[in-house]
Amino acid sequence: MRLTRQTNYAIRTLVYCAANAPELSRIADIARAHSISELFLFKLIKPLVENGLIETVRGRKGGIRLGRPASEITLLDTIKLTEENFAMAECFEGGSDVACPLADSCDLNSALREALGAFFEVLDSYTIADLASKRKHLRDRLGLKLEELTDFTQH
Repeated sequence: MRLTRQTNYAIRTLVYCAANAPELSRIADIARAHSISELFLFKLIKPLVENGLIETVRGRKGGIRLGRPASEITLLDTIKLTEENFAMAECFEGGSDVACPLADSCDLNSALREALGAFFEVLDSYTIADLASKRKHLRDRLGLKLEELTDFTQH
């Protein structure tokens, strides 16, 4: 399974906001820190705002912040919002156009479902706070701004 760029940057945005808390985070700063366009960033945070993971604050000194504590936002929460589906094989999708008559009793289908369940379980065990703590610690130790940490944390 391969996660989309949208998911990658959504997680990075949440981590940025968590590491920057309690200050508001500016879209321009987040976009610059991750070398993405502000337009793309606005598009990807829309579902995060709609589902309460991010709050927006309007005005001259506005920005975004987490909509709930970072310790309550799991990677699974984010990924389920940003990924369209988790079909690992055609037969996962179901429906009338599935060509395999054994889809419901297939050993491969069963193994893939078990693997996907394990994948979800691991993602559900990590929070945005877990990921942000490393970044926050590095920022504090080096005395850098969050935007300057991009080179240290993307590898």
